[in-house]
Amino acid sequence: VQLIESGGGVVQPGDSLTLSCEVTGGTFTIYNMGWFRQAPGKEREFVASIKWSGATTYYADSVKGRFTISRDNAKSTMYLQMNSLNPEDTAVYYCAASSAFQRLARTQADFGSWGQGTQVTVSS
Repeated sequence: VQLIESGGGVVQPGDSLTLSCEVTGGTFTIYNMGWFRQAPGKEREFVASIKWSGATTYYADSVKGRFTISRDNAKSTMYLQMNSLNPEDTAVYYCAASSAFQRLARTQADFGSWGQGTQVTVSS
């Protein structure tokens, strides 16, 4: 399976941005999906995850209320809608896949497939 992120860029504080993650080479609905991010000099951290059906989602406290994770199973694509961005959101954002036969995860070790990452920079 391959995961391809897109949608990163440079935005100003308060702006919005939507990231996409397309999954190819596998059946999308057998995967729970997640977003992680890694800021310069910091470890990669959990952002959000979504069950294969879309019925359950988890968010990190730092993004709750600002970010929305979603998926379109017909398009084999997951999204991360990011609103009210601030400089602390600057990071490389990675999408990841885990088995839908496991409970929805929030830790990196539970995700076996990863994308290459897309850079999001929030700066005035």
